[in-house]
Amino acid sequence: MTRRLILNGRIIDPANAIDRIGTVAIAHGRIVAVGDLPADFTADHTLDASGQIVCPGFIDLSARLREPGQTQKGSIQSETAAALAAGVTSLCLPPDTKPCIDSPAVVEYIKDKAERAGYPQLYPIGALTQRLDGSELSALFALKQAGCIAVSNASAPLASLLILRRAMEYAATHDLLVIHQANEASLSGKGCAHEGAVASRYGLPGIPEAAESIALTQALELAQLTGCRLHIGQISCWQSVIKLQQAKKYGLDVSADVAAHQLHLTEDDIVPFDSHYHVMPPLRSAADRQSLRDGLASGVIDAICSDHQPHDLDAKLGAFPETEPGIAALETLLPLTLAFAERQGIGLMQAIASLTCKPARILKLDAGTLSPGAVADLCIFDPGQTWRPDAAHWRSAGRNTPYWQQTLIGRVSHTLIGGEPLFALDGQDMTQP
Repeated sequence: MTRRLILNGRIIDPANAIDRIGTVAIAHGRIVAVGDLPADFTADHTLDASGQIVCPGFIDLSARLREPGQTQKGSIQSETAAALAAGVTSLCLPPDTKPCIDSPAVVEYIKDKAERAGYPQLYPIGALTQRLDGSELSALFALKQAGCIAVSNASAPLASLLILRRAMEYAATHDLLVIHQANEASLSGKGCAHEGAVASRYGLPGIPEAAESIALTQALELAQLTGCRLHIGQISCWQSVIKLQQAKKYGLDVSADVAAHQLHLTEDDIVPFDSHYHVMPPLRSAADRQSLRDGLASGVIDAICSDHQPHDLDAKLGAFPETEPGIAALETLLPLTLAFAERQGIGLMQAIASLTCKPARILKLDAGTLSPGAVADLCIFDPGQTWRPDAAHWRSAGRNTPYWQQTLIGRVSHTLIGGEPLFALDGQDMTQP
């Protein structure tokens, strides 16, 4: 197996509280040493990472790849290529594929496609209910045995709270993580924007914050009742942050993430005819955005995800309410995280933790660390490099991003999985010593 050295980079490993200039030695696909060069180590390949950050590969808690079923929007091949360009070495696939991930056969199909794409660490999330119809539980244990890392009903509503309770009881019995997107469908209805001044001004159907916070409260109550591990995906409002803070204060086993774009965009950014700003949950107020930032900085919110949702051109054509929500977000994950860290005044250590060791802890993955003996999944990036999302630099099949042609700061130069460089920016491959 190849032996590699990454030299002179600023090594940031939040799991081990490491922040120093040094060397990372890799052999047999695993980390051998971090910091100082082992005296007896001879490298086959070296990389000078001067001026760059060397950290664990990122772990994305929610990225839709559109396969199976919607390959006109993207594929496992195209979207894992985008993930590698973004420094993402492990990602979770929500269950709302077509067909949805409600049987071991679909799980096996996805794993086979991931293997062919050369992206081994793609983790399917099983459907909580059959066909995501919200009424009858899937064979949850069979999905876990097939390789599902968690279960969720994605954005599909459940028929009743009793279904959620039974699912949580079952999940607790088999130590399955339940990922819940908090949304009370009877309150959100056919809304497409935050219920506030901007929606009123443009005549857009609104979604109140209460649609999220009420559903979140119910899920927290049931998690306490059943003892299941609960993760709340993509929160968007200040009420949710407060309720999570209270739940954690009293010892509930709950975690949460926020989509990177929610840390920057608000309802005031919405251009009524630009569907790139149509996301779900909707862009909220500036006060909500600040609460999300504060919650992430304080640890109430555990992780940042991309909430990647590539779309074809047709899905984003038409009046704002008629278009499909979501943005292609994998490749903007790093620069948006770095921009959040700068604006919030937190260090790179804490920002990188929200993309590495914290999501690994939520998923109980042996990843997100540069500990000796750990699998060598690494991201190397230049925190000061500017670039623009455009046709020359974009790898996702979906170009539906509000950041198209905008200047971003922070760019991945190399991504390694199992010690093998699977992405090198502009052909900057590792060289012979």
